[in-house]
Amino acid sequence: MPDGLIVGEGLSCGTVLSGNDRQDVLEVARRVEEAGFDSIWVGDHISFYIPILESLTALAFVAGVTERVRLCTGVYLMPLRNPTVIAKVTSTLDVLSGGRLTLGVGVGGEFPPEFEACAVPVAERGSRTDEGIEILRRLWTEEAVEHRGDHFDFGPVTLAPRPIQEGGPPIIVGGRKAPSMRRAGKLGDGYISHMCSADQYSANMDTIRLHAREAGRKSVPFETTAFLFSVLDDVYEDALDRAAGMLQTIYNRPFRDAARKYCLLGRAEDWLEQMESFARAGARHFVFSLLSDRDAFFEAWSEKIQPGLGQIDY
Repeated sequence: MPDGLIVGEGLSCGTVLSGNDRQDVLEVARRVEEAGFDSIWVGDHISFYIPILESLTALAFVAGVTERVRLCTGVYLMPLRNPTVIAKVTSTLDVLSGGRLTLGVGVGGEFPPEFEACAVPVAERGSRTDEGIEILRRLWTEEAVEHRGDHFDFGPVTLAPRPIQEGGPPIIVGGRKAPSMRRAGKLGDGYISHMCSADQYSANMDTIRLHAREAGRKSVPFETTAFLFSVLDDVYEDALDRAAGMLQTIYNRPFRDAARKYCLLGRAEDWLEQMESFARAGARHFVFSLLSDRDAFFEAWSEKIQPGLGQIDY
């Protein structure tokens, strides 16, 4: 591409790890890998409206029961943790998983009590994330790292062993607002959307490319991912009702209008049509966050969705 970001051509899919108990996580992780998905994703909060496992701990567990599938955070709230500790944990996870970690990062802020509990001012979440990304990349690749920044001051320090992946795990930036697009374009190895229409995805990619050009980035491989809450149902309105109700529980606010705009809803054929819109907007990887029956989804995946990927025109 003339802007310097190299977006892949093939389409691939992953799904979000569901469940909060050992047996459920085991079952889902193994089933996702056996079904031929390319990635498995976990959300991240310290505290939230609903129960949620700590993301990197969950992925370490999943790493031990899988061999191939990529292990991804969608998204890891960087400002809530010290970046040196993040660098150590992610290096370890990349080594033990055989180089399968993808670190999706974001700033959070929708649940202020967790910031207070971690002694992190909400207003600093963006600048802490920018500084943290720089620290991660250096600690993953350099020796005797010294850092003097606005939020962190340390060194020299060396972390070993280093990640298996050259340069460290890919850092995929998530978010909905302008600073996230700037962060993705200037600092990220990719972008993952959240609550985003296909039209907005296209506009976001234009903004990301602009920031990449301004940063002088050239010939950079760039992963483009669409995170989509998904409800499979033969009746569209029933799918919409379920999505709206589930998302209201998760985010503690009304969600019907947003669900109509931002979710995959209806039959497998409807999903493929909606995914085609995102592919034309630049997305190459789709992450399904299921809000409906798991067994029905896996059946639709193997019989219709996976075979249908090759028919998507973008």
